[in-house]
Amino acid sequence: MTSARNWGFRIAGAVFLVDQLTKWLVTGPLGIDRIGAVKPLISIFDLRFVPNVGVSLGLLPADSSWMRWALVLLTGAIAVGVAIWMRREANPRDKAALALVLGGALGNILDRIRFGYVVDFADLHFGEWRPFLVFNVADAAITIGVIILLIRALFVRSDKPAAPAPVEKPNA
Repeated sequence: MTSARNWGFRIAGAVFLVDQLTKWLVTGPLGIDRIGAVKPLISIFDLRFVPNVGVSLGLLPADSSWMRWALVLLTGAIAVGVAIWMRREANPRDKAALALVLGGALGNILDRIRFGYVVDFADLHFGEWRPFLVFNVADAAITIGVIILLIRALFVRSDKPAAPAPVEKPNA
């Protein structure tokens, strides 16, 4: 791979590192490492330890060892697919979005391998109303990447105009 093609993987690596660093800071030096542990930062944002054994939105809980490893394999296969897509993608915006998804997926996969759950800690709330479940940097990167891909797929047209359909000439 040439250097120009590596930038997407560098973004994915940066997302992975930031995700793992924030999880370490929260559960290590800040000591928010058990259920019920909370550190309010501002009136609308707390750091709150939540072990997530499921996938997005707590769906498909992997509450047994075989489910955990099945989820690791499934998300690993998805990450490989995203990496292949990203390597082949020519559009830089789509490549950046895929890099966010890949970096986030790798961060959450490592948690699931190491701990059996994903460390979630970011709790955005307005009083008792929470627009999101407790999340982490990886979750945010995956969500932003998928939203970018969806918006681009649904609303952004290619810069190249489509070739006109061939016109059939009537027989003489």
